[in-house]
Amino acid sequence: MSRKLLVFGLDAAPPSLLFKEFRDKLPNFSRLMEKSLYGPMKSCDPPITIPAWMVMMTGKEPGELGLYGFRHRKNHDYREFTIPSSRSIRARKVWNYLGEEGYKTFVMGIPPTYPPYPINGWMISGFLTPSSKSQYTYPESLKQEVEYLVGDFIFDVPFRKEDRASVLREIFEMTRQHGKVAVHMAKTKPWNLFIYMEIGLDRIQHAFWKYMDENHPNYTYNEEYSDAILKYYILLDEILGQLLDAAGDDTGVLIVSDHGAKMMKGAFAVNDWLVEQGYLVLKGDVKPGTRLSEADVDWSKTVAWGWGGYYARIFFNVKNREAYGVVEPSEYESVRRELARKIMDIKGPNGEVWKTRVYAPEDIYSTVAGNPPDLMVYFDDLYWRSAGTMGYDDPYLPENDTGPDDAVHDYDGVFIMYNPDKKKGGEVECTIYDVFPTILRYFSIDVGDSLRGEALI
Repeated sequence: MSRKLLVFGLDAAPPSLLFKEFRDKLPNFSRLMEKSLYGPMKSCDPPITIPAWMVMMTGKEPGELGLYGFRHRKNHDYREFTIPSSRSIRARKVWNYLGEEGYKTFVMGIPPTYPPYPINGWMISGFLTPSSKSQYTYPESLKQEVEYLVGDFIFDVPFRKEDRASVLREIFEMTRQHGKVAVHMAKTKPWNLFIYMEIGLDRIQHAFWKYMDENHPNYTYNEEYSDAILKYYILLDEILGQLLDAAGDDTGVLIVSDHGAKMMKGAFAVNDWLVEQGYLVLKGDVKPGTRLSEADVDWSKTVAWGWGGYYARIFFNVKNREAYGVVEPSEYESVRRELARKIMDIKGPNGEVWKTRVYAPEDIYSTVAGNPPDLMVYFDDLYWRSAGTMGYDDPYLPENDTGPDDAVHDYDGVFIMYNPDKKKGGEVECTIYDVFPTILRYFSIDVGDSLRGEALI
């Protein structure tokens, strides 16, 4: 059981920064790329952290997993939702397959892995863990080892707040702590597969992109903040170097990101637009920034409403499905096509044509489980967030509606694969679905030919 693979997960790493703009300042990433397959890796739909990491770890589509984002609608209720947990994922993960073959896996930071559960190895749960007071490790005794090393474990930091100085300080503190724990585990545990995912990259890009990107509509030069993202990549490069030293030269290395990132142009108040178009009916006026759950909605007259986020989830009010449904099941498809066409016709604040994409879940997934939205909307190729709040005079918001945020998600993350058996580099284009079979192939585990992705080694 000497076969070893180190997986370094970078949440939201875009190829433009890691492969191009920052590469000459990242010696460990750069040297690894010289002898690796690497290239852009197309994410899943939707290209967001949940479901993307579990897509990577299971090889399943979001529809199969029933994961469409950080929140999940509960039983077709108008307001209630749940947050996914490890119990939400019934599909077998890559570490389950390896465990059956006697291989040991260390998993840290992959969401959703809270609450942690038994595997053949060790687990530290991800950023959806409530707090360090929770039991966040498997085995339970591992928590004592972590806390002896770093004290209270930091799972995430608030990053949508005005005090950017504290955001910057806390992200670096969290990541240094994560790196210390990961390197310790890499040195002290007899692992075969080592998976460490760092959420801090996503957080620092959301918080500081406008200070880095001169093309950002809100670009602001700041002596302290304009190189914050670069300095963070340098920190990741240092952690990578320590992990490579701990792993040894005969260890395979896989670096992947669940999606990319790019500047945010603004947020579109989709529910205000639905009110204007007559699909969403209110019983009175609402103040700017009102959440849909706080608004007095006339459900007996409402056809559709939306959720905010990196993409918009549109739900229809269907008879015999929702409590006060008004859309006849026989008219559902025609109403859906009509609304999709109208959304596609939405133009930007200055009349510019948007590259908006609208999907019906069953058109992009082979299986649609759970409580999916009726429509999935990527406003202007994801450059515009969907604002879930409402009550604005103008639906085009220059800033995010839930706190400062400079970046949105993009389709392409990164893929770097070093195989010690070949030690030959080259460029490759791949998808997020290729990660699962690639890991299994590395360990010579055959799960048949029914997978959506392909092994890249």
